[in-house]
Amino acid sequence: MGRLFGTDGVRGRANADLTPELALAVAVAAAHTLAESDRSHPPLAVVGRDTRASGEMLEAAVVAGLTSAGANVVRVGVLPTPAVAFLTAEAKADLGVMLSASHNPMPDNGIKLFAAGGHKLPDEIEARIEAAVEANAASAWDRPIGAGVGRVHDLLDGADHYVQHLVNTVPHRLDGIKVVVDCANGAAAEVAPVAYREAGAEVVAIHAEPDGLNINDGCGSNHIDALRAAVVEHGAHLGIAHDGDADRCVAVTADGDEVDGDQVMAILALAMREAGELTDDTLVATVMSNLGLRLAMSAQGIRLVETKVGDRYVLEELRASGLALGGEQSGHIVMPAYATTGDGVLTGLHLMARMAASGRSLAELAAVLTRLPQVLINVPVGDRTVGAAAPAVRAEVERAEAELGESGRVLLRPSGTEPLVRVMVEAATETTAREVAERIADRVRAASPTA
Repeated sequence: MGRLFGTDGVRGRANADLTPELALAVAVAAAHTLAESDRSHPPLAVVGRDTRASGEMLEAAVVAGLTSAGANVVRVGVLPTPAVAFLTAEAKADLGVMLSASHNPMPDNGIKLFAAGGHKLPDEIEARIEAAVEANAASAWDRPIGAGVGRVHDLLDGADHYVQHLVNTVPHRLDGIKVVVDCANGAAAEVAPVAYREAGAEVVAIHAEPDGLNINDGCGSNHIDALRAAVVEHGAHLGIAHDGDADRCVAVTADGDEVDGDQVMAILALAMREAGELTDDTLVATVMSNLGLRLAMSAQGIRLVETKVGDRYVLEELRASGLALGGEQSGHIVMPAYATTGDGVLTGLHLMARMAASGRSLAELAAVLTRLPQVLINVPVGDRTVGAAAPAVRAEVERAEAELGESGRVLLRPSGTEPLVRVMVEAATETTAREVAERIADRVRAASPTA
């Protein structure tokens, strides 16, 4: 078996790579790994999902695995990933399970796991779960019988608890702000419009009619053209796009210009520093963030700490150092005072609160950061490790870095969930960035061609 966990849980094509049998095995392994060791009470698990049709099938398998391991299960239905993390903490559960492939297309699905407190798992815990699955440990454990079998309950008001929590965090009412929210036909479809309205905004919701098949289909945070058009059509002050499980937030200005996660982080960092809430005047981001973010924060006297790609690594740094804000260019923004993981709806609320409190437009606020031209090429490969590490590829990267000097940078990394190598180049001009990125991408393709 290849590596099971990627950068954000287990992910693959539902019923092909990610089968009910695998979902059941992961659930059993997670229950035995994450449940409290004294077993003085039955373990408790919270299980949620996004709107994918395959989520119904995988939910059944996960619930079967958890209960067969003696865990009681609270099903919360269709909710954003951060809502499942929140409810895991609120219920004092031993673990949480979210069935979602985030921004991936509908045929994919995934399993995201949370430990007690709603926190994502460190690498060593994932490795233990993965080892147990690979060893087929589910068949080796003693199975409870009779009253020892776990029970299943449905939580019907989980969304209400979550929305109220979000609204209670808002530092300034949103009255007077008109926003278009693209719900990606996903888990945000119910809660995002409600949360924004309860905080005072006038809301136009689009792509908020999930049917199990249309999640992320030409909409959401990876496809913002429809959002741009809707913002202009409705004369809104801004647009906000979430992904399938609503842990991302990207925005567009009143004129339809994109405001990515780097810009959102810059806006929130300045707002939090002004309020005395930005611990040690420090922001945490990943190596994928635009060099312009580091330059902008340095100019404002804010330190930037970089981590590996993945909001889990941002979270680990935030927790380890006691910091207050971090995130990814993709729109995963983490505010540990209010959430244990990236939360797109929470981010949207605080972004609009900054607009309302300052009286400035989103375009004005976002102008604090000047993005360097950045080109990202996702190169399909036969073997993503070979494609990234081949000597010819490394030599081309070194050559490019020497050419760019301090005016740009190169980042090459294999995808954690797909057979891709990501080639990212930043440079003083778009032309230079494109030329360098294409040159490296060609080397990657030659090193590990697809079948």
